[in-house]
Amino acid sequence: MDTLAIVILNYNGLPFLADFLPTVLANADSHPIYVADSASTDDSVAFVRKSFPRIRLIELPQNDGYAGGYNLALDYIRAQYGGSTYYVLLNSDIEVTPGWLSPVLQLMETNPKIAACQPKIRSYAQRELFEHAGAAGGFVDWLGYVFCRGRVFARFEVDKGQYDDNRPVFWATGACLFVRAEVFHLTGGFDRAFFAHMEEIDWCWRIQRLGYEIWACGESTVYHVGGGTLPKSNPHKTYLNYRNSLFMLYKNWPADGWLWGKIGLRLVLDGLSSLLFLKAGQWRDVGAILRAHFSFYRRLPELHQQRKSLRLGQKNEATLFPRSVVWQYFIDGKKTFAELVDE
Repeated sequence: MDTLAIVILNYNGLPFLADFLPTVLANADSHPIYVADSASTDDSVAFVRKSFPRIRLIELPQNDGYAGGYNLALDYIRAQYGGSTYYVLLNSDIEVTPGWLSPVLQLMETNPKIAACQPKIRSYAQRELFEHAGAAGGFVDWLGYVFCRGRVFARFEVDKGQYDDNRPVFWATGACLFVRAEVFHLTGGFDRAFFAHMEEIDWCWRIQRLGYEIWACGESTVYHVGGGTLPKSNPHKTYLNYRNSLFMLYKNWPADGWLWGKIGLRLVLDGLSSLLFLKAGQWRDVGAILRAHFSFYRRLPELHQQRKSLRLGQKNEATLFPRSVVWQYFIDGKKTFAELVDE
């Protein structure tokens, strides 16, 4: 069994593979690298096979998104190669840096309760800024809205070393996600119904109920292009984010009687957020929000069965941000993580 496996899920990402695989190879510290291809229609498979013979190629039969794709890939690695103690789930549009692996591994080795961890995620294009997908570790507010140290909604902080510490967070980003393999397989991995976006947050919420912890490692940094599979401004991405946020909230909120009140508030706030898309002339995103809510309501019977299987108690085993990040940001004008937690 390997100590660590670096696993890159790819779907029509040939330009990113060409740009970033050499850097991953140069900084892999002799750990095996896998590219799991989700039935790409470009020349990704032929390119990897010809240009990077050291990389272990996994050809998946279809595109099952981030969630299903990684579930299949990691099960395959366990079955065919004996698995690994840790996996790094690495987006194809990530530029790694020298020494990016060892601080995270050392942190996870010293604390067996850490089941997931991420490095700092900075923008590839604006390298001094934190990037949208994870920044320096993520949190969830009491209505299911997500934000990060270093990024709240569309406000990105300059990395001045303010988040160079190692600390627990609520969720770690799927863009560069270190996971303890035993826990990943024990929990069945990601919820395939999410397809893409927020499946890692759902998983982090679930594993915290089992007593595990999620951390951010400020001693490691990578750079993320972002929007490698779906552009940042894309109605389908809007649909997945709004729908999956509701999936996650319904599945995981504890049995304290407040669930449907929160769903009602989400309906109102999501409706208000559509006004921002209208103002920008993004009509298709407005439609995406409506479709997200209808999809959520159609899936309620299935989600209810999942909720029952999780046996939620009255108390959150994981610590949610106790206020509304929407109110704090748009009404109180608190735009940074430090301002949000100043109380």
